[in-house]
Amino acid sequence: MTARSIVTTRDWDAGTGKLARHERTEFSGLDLCETDLTGVEFDGCVFRDARFNCSQQTDVAYLNCTFVNCNFFDATFTNCKTVGSHFERCSFDITTVDGGDWSFTSLIRADLSSATLTGVRMREADLTGAKCRNGTLRDLDLSGATLTAADLTGCDLRGSDISTLNPTETSVRDAVITVEQSVAIAMSLGLLIRD
Repeated sequence: MTARSIVTTRDWDAGTGKLARHERTEFSGLDLCETDLTGVEFDGCVFRDARFNCSQQTDVAYLNCTFVNCNFFDATFTNCKTVGSHFERCSFDITTVDGGDWSFTSLIRADLSSATLTGVRMREADLTGAKCRNGTLRDLDLSGATLTAADLTGCDLRGSDISTLNPTETSVRDAVITVEQSVAIAMSLGLLIRD
Protein backbone atom coordinates (compact mmCIF):
# COMPACT_ATOMS: atom_id res chain seq x y z
CA MET A 1 0.00 0.00 0.00
CA THR A 2 1.39 3.38 -1.02
CA ALA A 3 1.68 6.02 1.69
CA ARG A 4 -0.45 9.12 1.38
CA SER A 5 1.29 12.39 0.66
CA ILE A 6 0.08 15.30 2.78
CA VAL A 7 -0.48 18.76 1.27
CA THR A 8 -1.23 21.82 3.38
CA THR A 9 -2.26 25.30 2.25
CA ARG A 10 1.34 26.52 2.19
CA ASP A 11 2.24 23.64 -0.17
CA TRP A 12 -0.61 24.27 -2.63
CA ASP A 13 0.00 26.33 -5.76
CA ALA A 14 -3.39 27.19 -7.30
CA GLY A 15 -1.69 27.77 -10.66
CA THR A 16 -0.68 24.12 -10.87
CA GLY A 17 -4.19 22.95 -10.03
CA LYS A 18 -5.69 23.14 -13.50
CA LEU A 19 -5.83 19.94 -15.49
CA ALA A 20 -3.91 18.11 -12.79
CA ARG A 21 -4.50 14.70 -11.25
CA HIS A 22 -4.07 13.99 -7.56
CA GLU A 23 -4.20 10.43 -6.27
CA ARG A 24 -4.26 9.22 -2.65
CA THR A 25 -3.28 12.65 -1.34
CA GLU A 26 -4.38 14.12 1.98
CA PHE A 27 -5.14 17.84 1.90
CA SER A 28 -5.15 19.40 5.36
CA GLY A 29 -6.49 22.91 6.07
CA LEU A 30 -6.47 23.76 2.37
CA ASP A 31 -7.87 27.20 1.47
CA LEU A 32 -9.25 27.03 -2.07
CA CYS A 33 -11.52 30.07 -1.75
CA GLU A 34 -12.12 31.77 -5.12
CA THR A 35 -10.03 29.09 -6.88
CA ASP A 36 -10.83 27.79 -10.38
CA LEU A 37 -10.38 24.01 -10.32
CA THR A 38 -11.46 23.34 -13.93
CA GLY A 39 -10.62 19.83 -15.09
CA VAL A 40 -8.79 18.70 -11.93
CA GLU A 41 -9.19 15.05 -10.94
CA PHE A 42 -8.88 13.79 -7.37
CA ASP A 43 -8.89 10.03 -6.84
CA GLY A 44 -8.98 8.51 -3.36
CA CYS A 45 -7.97 11.81 -1.73
CA VAL A 46 -8.84 13.09 1.75
CA PHE A 47 -9.74 16.72 2.47
CA ARG A 48 -9.75 17.86 6.12
CA ASP A 49 -10.89 21.32 7.21
CA ALA A 50 -10.70 22.60 3.63
CA ARG A 51 -12.48 25.74 2.42
CA PHE A 52 -13.86 25.89 -1.12
CA ASN A 53 -15.84 29.12 -0.63
CA CYS A 54 -16.69 30.96 -3.88
CA SER A 55 -14.69 28.37 -5.85
CA GLN A 56 -15.51 27.58 -9.50
CA GLN A 57 -15.51 23.85 -10.20
CA THR A 58 -16.15 22.77 -13.77
CA ASP A 59 -15.64 19.18 -14.96
CA VAL A 60 -13.86 18.34 -11.68
CA ALA A 61 -13.81 14.71 -10.57
CA TYR A 62 -13.71 13.70 -6.89
CA LEU A 63 -13.69 9.92 -7.15
CA ASN A 64 -13.88 7.95 -3.89
CA CYS A 65 -12.69 10.97 -1.90
CA THR A 66 -13.40 11.81 1.74
CA PHE A 67 -14.25 15.32 2.93
CA VAL A 68 -14.23 16.03 6.67
CA ASN A 69 -15.43 19.36 8.08
CA CYS A 70 -15.21 21.17 4.72
CA ASN A 71 -17.02 24.33 3.67
CA PHE A 72 -18.40 25.00 0.17
CA PHE A 73 -20.16 28.33 0.85
CA ASP A 74 -21.25 29.99 -2.43
CA ALA A 75 -19.28 27.43 -4.48
CA THR A 76 -20.31 26.45 -8.02
CA PHE A 77 -20.10 22.87 -9.35
CA THR A 78 -20.77 22.48 -13.09
CA ASN A 79 -20.84 18.96 -14.57
CA CYS A 80 -18.68 17.55 -11.74
CA LYS A 81 -18.38 13.98 -10.49
CA THR A 82 -18.23 12.98 -6.83
CA VAL A 83 -18.92 9.28 -7.44
CA GLY A 84 -18.26 7.16 -4.35
CA SER A 85 -17.17 10.13 -2.23
CA HIS A 86 -18.06 10.73 1.41
CA PHE A 87 -18.81 14.14 2.93
CA GLU A 88 -18.75 14.30 6.74
CA ARG A 89 -19.78 17.46 8.64
CA CYS A 90 -19.67 19.54 5.44
CA SER A 91 -21.65 22.67 4.58
CA PHE A 92 -22.96 23.57 1.10
CA ASP A 93 -24.77 26.81 2.00
CA ILE A 94 -25.79 28.86 -1.07
CA THR A 95 -23.91 26.38 -3.27
CA THR A 96 -24.96 25.74 -6.89
CA VAL A 97 -24.61 22.28 -8.46
CA ASP A 98 -25.57 22.10 -12.14
CA GLY A 99 -25.46 18.67 -13.79
CA GLY A 100 -22.89 16.00 -13.08
CA ASP A 101 -22.82 12.61 -11.42
CA TRP A 102 -23.04 12.37 -7.62
CA SER A 103 -24.06 8.69 -7.61
CA PHE A 104 -23.10 6.58 -4.58
CA THR A 105 -22.07 9.79 -2.79
CA SER A 106 -22.57 9.94 0.97
CA LEU A 107 -23.99 13.27 2.18
CA ILE A 108 -25.09 12.03 5.60
CA ARG A 109 -26.20 14.99 7.76
CA ALA A 110 -24.87 17.42 5.12
CA ASP A 111 -26.03 21.01 5.38
CA LEU A 112 -27.48 21.88 1.96
CA SER A 113 -29.35 24.92 3.30
CA SER A 114 -30.27 27.27 0.49
CA ALA A 115 -28.28 25.12 -1.96
CA THR A 116 -29.46 24.72 -5.56
CA LEU A 117 -28.97 21.32 -7.22
CA THR A 118 -30.33 20.98 -10.77
CA GLY A 119 -30.16 18.04 -13.16
CA VAL A 120 -27.75 16.02 -11.00
CA ARG A 121 -27.56 12.23 -11.06
CA MET A 122 -27.67 11.06 -7.43
CA ARG A 123 -28.42 7.38 -7.87
CA GLU A 124 -28.08 5.49 -4.59
CA ALA A 125 -26.69 8.57 -2.84
CA ASP A 126 -27.08 8.59 0.94
CA LEU A 127 -28.77 11.78 2.18
CA THR A 128 -29.67 10.40 5.61
CA GLY A 129 -30.27 13.31 7.98
CA ALA A 130 -29.29 15.89 5.34
CA LYS A 131 -30.77 19.37 5.69
CA CYS A 132 -31.94 21.29 2.62
CA ARG A 133 -34.42 23.77 4.07
CA ASN A 134 -35.71 26.19 1.43
CA GLY A 135 -33.21 24.82 -1.06
CA THR A 136 -33.72 23.53 -4.60
CA LEU A 137 -33.38 19.88 -5.63
CA ARG A 138 -34.86 20.04 -9.14
CA ASP A 139 -34.78 17.39 -11.86
CA LEU A 140 -32.54 15.08 -9.83
CA ASP A 141 -32.20 11.36 -10.47
CA LEU A 142 -32.60 10.15 -6.88
CA SER A 143 -33.45 6.56 -7.81
CA GLY A 144 -32.36 4.29 -4.98
CA ALA A 145 -31.26 7.26 -2.86
CA THR A 146 -31.61 7.12 0.94
CA LEU A 147 -33.54 10.12 2.30
CA THR A 148 -34.24 8.86 5.83
CA ALA A 149 -34.60 11.68 8.39
CA ALA A 150 -33.75 14.31 5.78
CA ASP A 151 -35.21 17.79 6.31
CA LEU A 152 -36.58 19.05 2.98
CA THR A 153 -38.86 21.67 4.52
CA GLY A 154 -39.73 24.31 1.94
CA CYS A 155 -37.49 22.64 -0.66
CA ASP A 156 -38.29 22.82 -4.40
CA LEU A 157 -38.38 19.16 -5.47
CA ARG A 158 -40.12 19.54 -8.83
CA GLY A 159 -39.04 17.04 -11.46
CA SER A 160 -36.92 14.99 -9.05
CA ASP A 161 -37.36 11.25 -8.60
CA ILE A 162 -38.64 11.04 -5.02
CA SER A 163 -39.87 7.45 -5.29
CA THR A 164 -37.72 6.36 -2.32
CA LEU A 165 -38.92 9.22 -0.11
CA ASN A 166 -40.95 8.11 2.90
CA PRO A 167 -42.92 11.15 4.13
CA THR A 168 -43.22 9.60 7.60
CA GLU A 169 -39.41 9.65 7.93
CA THR A 170 -38.53 12.78 5.91
CA SER A 171 -39.84 16.29 6.45
CA VAL A 172 -41.37 17.66 3.25
CA ARG A 173 -43.56 20.31 4.88
CA ASP A 174 -44.15 23.27 2.54
CA ALA A 175 -42.08 21.55 -0.19
CA VAL A 176 -42.82 22.55 -3.77
CA ILE A 177 -43.84 19.43 -5.70
CA THR A 178 -45.84 18.50 -8.80
CA VAL A 179 -49.26 16.83 -8.85
CA GLU A 180 -47.59 13.56 -9.91
CA GLN A 181 -45.21 13.74 -6.96
CA SER A 182 -48.16 14.45 -4.63
CA VAL A 183 -49.89 11.32 -5.89
CA ALA A 184 -46.72 9.25 -5.39
CA ILE A 185 -46.40 10.51 -1.79
CA ALA A 186 -50.08 9.83 -1.09
CA MET A 187 -49.72 6.30 -2.46
CA SER A 188 -46.64 5.68 -0.30
CA LEU A 189 -48.83 6.59 2.68
CA GLY A 190 -51.42 4.05 1.57
CA LEU A 191 -54.01 6.72 0.70
CA LEU A 192 -56.64 5.92 -1.90
CA ILE A 193 -56.60 8.40 -4.80
CA ARG A 194 -60.02 9.10 -6.30
CA ASP A 195 -61.08 11.35 -9.17
